[in-house]
Amino acid sequence: MLAFTFPGQGSQKPGMGAAWREHESWELVEEASEHAGRDVAELLLHADAETLRDTRNAQLTTYVTSLIVLDAVARLGIEAEVCAGHSLGEYTALSASGALEFGEGVRLVSERAAAMHEAGSVRIGTMAAVLGLEDDQVEIACRLAQSEVWVANINAPGQIVIAGSPEGVAAAGEQAKALGAKKVMPLAVSGAFHTPFMEPARDRLRAALEATDLRDTDIAVVANVDSEAHRQGAQWSTLLSAQLTSPVRWKQCLLTMAAMGITRFAELGPGGVLTGMAKRTVDGARTISVATPDDLDKLLEWIAEIPAVAPPSVEGEFLFAVERLVVSPAAGIFTPIGLDDGTHIQVGTLIGHVGEAEVRSPFAGVLQSYIAVPTERVTPRQPIAWLRSL
Repeated sequence: MLAFTFPGQGSQKPGMGAAWREHESWELVEEASEHAGRDVAELLLHADAETLRDTRNAQLTTYVTSLIVLDAVARLGIEAEVCAGHSLGEYTALSASGALEFGEGVRLVSERAAAMHEAGSVRIGTMAAVLGLEDDQVEIACRLAQSEVWVANINAPGQIVIAGSPEGVAAAGEQAKALGAKKVMPLAVSGAFHTPFMEPARDRLRAALEATDLRDTDIAVVANVDSEAHRQGAQWSTLLSAQLTSPVRWKQCLLTMAAMGITRFAELGPGGVLTGMAKRTVDGARTISVATPDDLDKLLEWIAEIPAVAPPSVEGEFLFAVERLVVSPAAGIFTPIGLDDGTHIQVGTLIGHVGEAEVRSPFAGVLQSYIAVPTERVTPRQPIAWLRSL
């Protein structure tokens, strides 16, 4: 079984959008700019490291880049049984599962980032990674510091992040070293995220969540706060709100997915930090990081290693590495041109229209069937037809 995981703030880097500029999935950038009221392309192509370090830029660009990658992967017909994301990445996971529409996600992420930036300006805080200690020892180090410092991220065995006031984090770091930590590394962040310092941001985010339509899904998303799999949209307002002031229990999320039968973890988005965490946490995990278009072929080869056998208890068709989906280029009423199943399709073959927009296949293959039905109202990137590669 396969999980998609999505990175959080800190994975961004200058020019991370350049490799995607000529890919079909780049169309998401223009849509994101409209919803955010900002030039997202400029940030993805030309912003320097200092600009991207700003929470308001880091979260938006990471969210959009991860969904560009997801869109490209979806065009290959690859789907996951479960999704999860680290901190900000949880919003990407919700979009991937269908719980959060892309435009609403852009607006919600922008509001979250602005709220966290403002909270970080009011209560000056910082974060540090503690390496080589057990979870409970890091908790003890925070208590021994006798200051405002807490465990913020439980990332993997021996990899914990603490956060709080600068003096609190420094004191807890010294206590951690005394308890045997191999290293304490300060992180370049603008606030003490996932601690009580973010309480003002939580209040602001809660209002934005109340105005957001979070839908039920077939694909489960494992939440940072409780490490449980959720499919009910009504649960996410509370979970996302609590996430701002609660530790990210990523190690436990990975173990939950492993208990669900997940053996393969594909990290979609900039960086590759989550890939390393999965290797450290789940015995025998098979992992891959997809960050650029060049990684798509590697993903297909990696997927092809998975036996193409559906579980006996699951009904329906399964898309393997030799199969492709043609997706809608626009929103509107779908009208097929009436190709028969089994028709050989070439790259660029017209297979129908969505409103006035032509639907042309980006792949060569054999038409297995139309997925959208005549007169159905479809949305951008909704699957239209299913092909098998030649």
